[in-house]
Amino acid sequence: MREAAFVKQNSAKWKRYAAEPTTNPDELADRFIELTDDLAFARTFYPDSDTTHYLNSLTGKMHQVIYRNKKEQGNRFFLFWKQELPLLFRQHHRQLLCAFLIFAVACLIGALSAAYDDTFVRLIMGDRYVNMTIANIRKGDPMAVYKQAGEAEMFLQITMNNVYVSFLAFVAGAVLSVGTFYVLFRNGVMLGAFQYFFYKYGLLGTSALTIWIHGTLEISAIVIAGCAGFVMGNSILFPKTFSRLESFKRGAKQGLKIVVGLVPVFITAGFLEGFVTRHTEMPLFLSLTIILGSAAFIVYYFIYYPYRLHAKLENDTTHHRI
Repeated sequence: MREAAFVKQNSAKWKRYAAEPTTNPDELADRFIELTDDLAFARTFYPDSDTTHYLNSLTGKMHQVIYRNKKEQGNRFFLFWKQELPLLFRQHHRQLLCAFLIFAVACLIGALSAAYDDTFVRLIMGDRYVNMTIANIRKGDPMAVYKQAGEAEMFLQITMNNVYVSFLAFVAGAVLSVGTFYVLFRNGVMLGAFQYFFYKYGLLGTSALTIWIHGTLEISAIVIAGCAGFVMGNSILFPKTFSRLESFKRGAKQGLKIVVGLVPVFITAGFLEGFVTRHTEMPLFLSLTIILGSAAFIVYYFIYYPYRLHAKLENDTTHHRI
Protein backbone atom coordinates (compact mmCIF):
# COMPACT_ATOMS: atom_id res chain seq x y z
CA MET A 1 0.00 0.00 0.00
CA ARG A 2 1.31 3.42 -0.89
CA GLU A 3 1.94 5.78 2.01
CA ALA A 4 -0.64 8.30 0.76
CA ALA A 5 -3.33 5.62 0.70
CA PHE A 6 -2.29 4.41 4.17
CA VAL A 7 -2.54 7.93 5.58
CA LYS A 8 -5.87 8.60 3.87
CA GLN A 9 -7.32 5.37 5.27
CA ASN A 10 -6.30 6.05 8.86
CA SER A 11 -5.79 9.81 9.32
CA ALA A 12 -9.31 10.46 10.61
CA LYS A 13 -8.83 7.82 13.32
CA TRP A 14 -5.44 9.22 14.36
CA LYS A 15 -6.78 12.76 14.56
CA ARG A 16 -9.71 11.58 16.67
CA TYR A 17 -7.42 9.78 19.08
CA ALA A 18 -5.26 12.89 19.40
CA ALA A 19 -8.17 15.31 19.80
CA GLU A 20 -10.42 13.15 22.02
CA PRO A 21 -8.33 11.52 24.77
CA THR A 22 -10.00 8.93 26.98
CA THR A 23 -9.31 7.30 30.35
CA ASN A 24 -11.68 4.39 29.72
CA PRO A 25 -9.42 1.33 30.23
CA ASP A 26 -11.10 -0.74 27.50
CA GLU A 27 -11.04 2.12 25.03
CA LEU A 28 -7.42 2.93 25.88
CA ALA A 29 -6.42 -0.69 25.27
CA ASP A 30 -8.25 -0.80 21.92
CA ARG A 31 -6.67 2.45 20.77
CA PHE A 32 -3.17 1.41 21.87
CA ILE A 33 -3.41 -1.91 20.02
CA GLU A 34 -4.60 -0.21 16.83
CA LEU A 35 -1.86 2.43 17.02
CA THR A 36 0.90 -0.12 17.63
CA ASP A 37 -0.35 -2.14 14.65
CA ASP A 38 -0.31 0.99 12.46
CA LEU A 39 3.13 1.93 13.78
CA ALA A 40 4.52 -1.54 13.04
CA PHE A 41 3.16 -1.33 9.50
CA ALA A 42 4.62 2.15 8.98
CA ARG A 43 8.04 1.12 10.33
CA THR A 44 8.09 -1.81 7.92
CA PHE A 45 7.14 0.04 4.76
CA TYR A 46 7.93 3.74 5.47
CA PRO A 47 10.70 3.59 8.12
CA ASP A 48 11.99 7.17 7.71
CA SER A 49 8.76 8.97 6.80
CA ASP A 50 6.95 11.73 8.71
CA THR A 51 4.02 9.34 9.09
CA THR A 52 6.14 6.90 11.08
CA HIS A 53 7.50 9.67 13.30
CA TYR A 54 3.97 10.98 13.90
CA LEU A 55 2.65 7.52 14.82
CA ASN A 56 5.60 6.93 17.11
CA SER A 57 4.81 10.17 18.94
CA LEU A 58 1.09 9.45 19.15
CA THR A 59 1.68 5.91 20.41
CA GLY A 60 4.13 7.23 22.99
CA LYS A 61 1.51 9.65 24.32
CA MET A 62 -1.00 6.84 24.54
CA HIS A 63 1.47 4.64 26.42
CA GLN A 64 2.13 7.47 28.86
CA VAL A 65 -1.60 7.87 29.57
CA ILE A 66 -1.89 4.14 30.22
CA TYR A 67 1.14 4.14 32.51
CA ARG A 68 -0.04 7.23 34.38
CA ASN A 69 -3.41 5.61 35.06
CA LYS A 70 -2.08 2.14 35.81
CA LYS A 71 -2.34 2.45 39.60
CA GLU A 72 -5.91 3.72 39.35
CA GLN A 73 -7.12 0.56 37.64
CA GLY A 74 -6.96 -1.35 40.95
CA ASN A 75 -10.02 0.50 42.13
CA ARG A 76 -12.10 -0.18 39.02
CA PHE A 77 -15.43 0.16 40.84
CA PHE A 78 -14.65 3.67 42.11
CA LEU A 79 -13.08 4.76 38.83
CA PHE A 80 -16.23 3.79 36.92
CA TRP A 81 -18.36 6.43 38.63
CA LYS A 82 -15.55 8.96 39.05
CA GLN A 83 -14.31 9.03 35.46
CA GLU A 84 -15.55 6.38 33.05
CA LEU A 85 -19.29 7.07 33.29
CA PRO A 86 -19.00 10.89 33.25
CA LEU A 87 -16.68 10.77 30.25
CA LEU A 88 -19.13 8.45 28.52
CA PHE A 89 -21.85 11.04 29.07
CA ARG A 90 -19.56 13.72 27.68
CA GLN A 91 -19.59 11.80 24.40
CA HIS A 92 -23.37 11.42 24.35
CA HIS A 93 -24.84 14.69 25.61
CA ARG A 94 -26.54 15.13 22.25
CA GLN A 95 -28.50 11.90 22.73
CA LEU A 96 -29.33 12.98 26.29
CA LEU A 97 -30.69 16.29 25.03
CA CYS A 98 -32.71 14.48 22.37
CA ALA A 99 -34.23 12.14 24.99
CA PHE A 100 -35.09 15.09 27.25
CA LEU A 101 -36.76 17.08 24.45
CA ILE A 102 -38.86 14.09 23.36
CA PHE A 103 -40.00 13.50 26.93
CA ALA A 104 -40.73 17.21 27.52
CA VAL A 105 -42.76 17.57 24.32
CA ALA A 106 -44.68 14.39 25.19
CA CYS A 107 -45.49 15.85 28.64
CA LEU A 108 -46.89 18.96 26.98
CA ILE A 109 -48.95 16.86 24.57
CA GLY A 110 -50.29 14.80 27.48
CA ALA A 111 -51.30 17.90 29.42
CA LEU A 112 -52.95 19.54 26.39
CA SER A 113 -54.80 16.34 25.52
CA ALA A 114 -56.13 16.07 29.08
CA ALA A 115 -57.19 19.73 28.95
CA TYR A 116 -59.20 19.33 25.75
CA ASP A 117 -60.57 15.82 26.34
CA ASP A 118 -62.10 14.88 29.71
CA THR A 119 -61.81 11.18 28.91
CA PHE A 120 -58.09 11.28 28.10
CA VAL A 121 -56.88 10.97 31.70
CA ARG A 122 -59.02 7.87 32.22
CA LEU A 123 -57.71 6.43 28.96
CA ILE A 124 -54.11 6.93 30.08
CA MET A 125 -54.33 6.22 33.81
CA GLY A 126 -57.30 3.84 33.97
CA ASP A 127 -60.72 4.23 35.60
CA ARG A 128 -59.70 2.49 38.82
CA TYR A 129 -56.81 4.85 39.55
CA VAL A 130 -58.78 7.97 38.60
CA ASN A 131 -61.79 6.98 40.73
CA MET A 132 -59.55 6.15 43.69
CA THR A 133 -57.72 9.47 43.44
CA ILE A 134 -60.95 11.46 43.18
CA ALA A 135 -62.21 9.67 46.29
CA ASN A 136 -58.95 10.53 48.10
CA ILE A 137 -59.29 14.18 47.05
CA ARG A 138 -62.79 14.31 48.48
CA LYS A 139 -61.49 12.81 51.73
CA GLY A 140 -58.90 15.59 51.93
CA ASP A 141 -55.88 13.35 51.33
CA PRO A 142 -55.16 13.44 47.56
CA MET A 143 -51.77 11.72 47.94
CA ALA A 144 -53.12 8.79 49.99
CA VAL A 145 -52.05 6.35 47.26
CA TYR A 146 -48.48 6.62 48.57
CA LYS A 147 -49.58 5.43 52.02
CA GLN A 148 -51.39 2.24 51.06
CA ALA A 149 -48.54 -0.28 50.92
CA GLY A 150 -45.89 -0.94 53.56
CA GLU A 151 -42.70 1.06 53.30
CA ALA A 152 -40.29 -1.80 52.55
CA GLU A 153 -42.75 -3.48 50.19
CA MET A 154 -43.34 -0.26 48.28
CA PHE A 155 -39.59 0.44 48.11
CA LEU A 156 -38.91 -2.94 46.49
CA GLN A 157 -41.86 -2.72 44.08
CA ILE A 158 -41.06 0.80 42.95
CA THR A 159 -37.34 0.10 42.55
CA MET A 160 -38.02 -2.98 40.42
CA ASN A 161 -40.54 -1.05 38.31
CA ASN A 162 -38.04 1.78 37.78
CA VAL A 163 -35.41 -0.73 36.71
CA TYR A 164 -37.90 -2.37 34.32
CA VAL A 165 -39.02 0.88 32.66
CA SER A 166 -35.49 2.22 32.31
CA PHE A 167 -34.11 -1.07 31.00
CA LEU A 168 -37.00 -1.20 28.52
CA ALA A 169 -36.14 2.31 27.31
CA PHE A 170 -32.58 1.10 26.71
CA VAL A 171 -33.33 -2.27 25.10
CA ALA A 172 -35.98 -0.73 22.84
CA GLY A 173 -33.19 1.26 21.21
CA ALA A 174 -32.24 -1.91 19.32
CA VAL A 175 -35.26 -1.23 17.11
CA LEU A 176 -33.32 1.53 15.33
CA SER A 177 -34.04 3.98 18.22
CA VAL A 178 -37.78 3.94 17.39
CA GLY A 179 -38.55 1.76 20.41
CA THR A 180 -36.80 4.18 22.76
CA PHE A 181 -38.70 7.08 21.22
CA TYR A 182 -41.97 5.24 21.92
CA VAL A 183 -41.10 4.47 25.56
CA LEU A 184 -40.06 8.07 26.23
CA PHE A 185 -43.09 9.49 24.45
CA ARG A 186 -45.54 7.18 26.23
CA ASN A 187 -44.16 7.94 29.68
CA GLY A 188 -44.04 11.65 28.92
CA VAL A 189 -47.70 11.71 27.87
CA MET A 190 -48.64 9.83 31.03
CA LEU A 191 -46.79 12.33 33.23
CA GLY A 192 -48.34 15.33 31.46
CA ALA A 193 -51.87 13.93 31.79
CA PHE A 194 -51.21 12.96 35.41
CA GLN A 195 -50.08 16.45 36.40
CA TYR A 196 -52.94 18.14 34.55
CA PHE A 197 -55.39 15.91 36.40
CA PHE A 198 -54.27 17.44 39.70
CA TYR A 199 -54.15 20.92 38.16
CA LYS A 200 -57.81 20.52 37.21
CA TYR A 201 -58.66 19.96 40.89
CA GLY A 202 -56.51 22.88 42.05
CA LEU A 203 -53.85 20.58 43.49
CA LEU A 204 -50.92 21.08 41.11
CA GLY A 205 -48.68 22.58 43.80
CA THR A 206 -49.63 19.96 46.36
CA SER A 207 -49.06 17.09 43.95
CA ALA A 208 -45.76 18.51 42.66
CA LEU A 209 -44.32 18.95 46.16
CA THR A 210 -45.19 15.34 46.91
CA ILE A 211 -44.65 13.49 43.65
CA TRP A 212 -41.38 15.16 42.68
CA ILE A 213 -39.73 14.15 45.95
CA HIS A 214 -39.07 10.83 44.25
CA GLY A 215 -40.06 11.83 40.73
CA THR A 216 -37.05 14.08 40.14
CA LEU A 217 -34.70 11.09 40.22
CA GLU A 218 -37.23 8.63 38.79
CA ILE A 219 -38.08 10.70 35.71
CA SER A 220 -34.45 11.69 35.21
CA ALA A 221 -33.48 8.01 35.22
CA ILE A 222 -36.04 7.26 32.49
CA VAL A 223 -34.71 10.10 30.33
CA ILE A 224 -31.09 9.01 30.89
CA ALA A 225 -32.01 5.41 30.05
CA GLY A 226 -33.58 6.82 26.88
CA CYS A 227 -30.20 8.38 26.12
CA ALA A 228 -28.66 4.91 26.50
CA GLY A 229 -31.25 3.52 24.08
CA PHE A 230 -30.42 6.19 21.51
CA VAL A 231 -26.70 5.47 21.91
CA MET A 232 -27.34 1.84 20.98
CA GLY A 233 -29.91 2.57 18.27
CA ASN A 234 -27.84 5.27 16.61
CA SER A 235 -24.86 2.93 16.53
CA ILE A 236 -26.84 0.81 14.07
CA LEU A 237 -28.10 3.76 12.03
CA PHE A 238 -24.79 5.64 11.92
CA PRO A 239 -21.85 3.19 12.13
CA LYS A 240 -19.32 5.80 10.89
CA THR A 241 -15.97 4.11 10.13
CA PHE A 242 -16.90 0.81 11.83
CA SER A 243 -18.80 -2.10 10.37
CA ARG A 244 -22.47 -2.02 11.37
CA LEU A 245 -22.04 -5.04 13.63
CA GLU A 246 -18.94 -3.66 15.35
CA SER A 247 -20.64 -0.28 15.79
CA PHE A 248 -23.68 -1.99 17.33
CA LYS A 249 -21.47 -3.91 19.78
CA ARG A 250 -19.77 -0.71 20.87
CA GLY A 251 -23.07 1.18 21.16
CA ALA A 252 -24.71 -1.63 23.13
CA LYS A 253 -21.74 -1.78 25.50
CA GLN A 254 -21.75 1.97 26.09
CA GLY A 255 -25.53 2.08 26.53
CA LEU A 256 -25.43 -0.78 29.03
CA LYS A 257 -22.77 1.02 31.05
CA ILE A 258 -25.06 4.06 31.23
CA VAL A 259 -27.96 1.94 32.50
CA VAL A 260 -25.73 0.18 35.05
CA GLY A 261 -24.59 3.61 36.22
CA LEU A 262 -28.21 4.45 37.01
CA VAL A 263 -28.53 1.72 39.65
CA PRO A 264 -27.85 4.10 42.59
CA VAL A 265 -30.44 6.51 41.15
CA PHE A 266 -33.04 3.69 40.90
CA ILE A 267 -32.42 2.67 44.49
CA THR A 268 -32.53 6.23 45.85
CA ALA A 269 -35.74 7.06 43.95
CA GLY A 270 -37.36 3.86 45.22
CA PHE A 271 -36.28 4.63 48.78
CA LEU A 272 -37.71 8.15 48.61
CA GLU A 273 -41.02 6.93 47.19
CA GLY A 274 -41.33 4.10 49.68
CA PHE A 275 -40.17 5.84 52.85
CA VAL A 276 -40.39 9.62 52.34
CA THR A 277 -43.09 10.59 49.83
CA ARG A 278 -45.84 9.13 52.06
CA HIS A 279 -45.17 11.88 54.61
CA THR A 280 -47.33 14.45 52.83
CA GLU A 281 -47.43 16.65 55.92
CA MET A 282 -43.68 17.35 55.84
CA PRO A 283 -42.61 21.02 55.90
CA LEU A 284 -42.36 22.88 52.60
CA PHE A 285 -38.67 23.58 53.20
CA LEU A 286 -37.86 19.88 53.53
CA SER A 287 -39.79 18.94 50.37
CA LEU A 288 -38.05 21.65 48.36
CA THR A 289 -34.65 20.65 49.75
CA ILE A 290 -35.09 17.06 48.56
CA ILE A 291 -36.50 18.05 45.16
CA LEU A 292 -33.94 20.77 44.41
CA GLY A 293 -31.10 18.68 45.83
CA SER A 294 -32.04 15.79 43.54
CA ALA A 295 -32.26 18.11 40.53
CA ALA A 296 -28.90 19.69 41.38
CA PHE A 297 -27.28 16.25 41.57
CA ILE A 298 -28.65 15.21 38.16
CA VAL A 299 -27.52 18.43 36.48
CA TYR A 300 -24.09 18.38 38.14
CA TYR A 301 -23.16 14.72 37.71
CA PHE A 302 -24.65 14.02 34.27
CA ILE A 303 -24.13 17.41 32.59
CA TYR A 304 -21.67 19.79 34.27
CA TYR A 305 -19.14 17.37 35.78
CA PRO A 306 -18.54 15.46 32.49
CA TYR A 307 -17.64 18.74 30.75
CA ARG A 308 -15.33 19.80 33.58
CA LEU A 309 -13.65 16.39 33.78
CA HIS A 310 -13.12 16.22 30.02
CA ALA A 311 -11.57 19.69 29.99
CA LYS A 312 -9.27 18.78 32.89
CA LEU A 313 -8.06 15.58 31.22
CA GLU A 314 -7.45 17.46 27.97
CA ASN A 315 -5.29 19.98 29.82
CA ASP A 316 -3.40 17.20 31.60
CA THR A 317 -2.77 15.44 28.29
CA THR A 318 -1.47 18.67 26.74
CA HIS A 319 0.92 19.25 29.63
CA HIS A 320 2.27 15.68 29.47
CA ARG A 321 2.89 15.52 25.72
CA ILE A 322 6.17 14.07 24.65
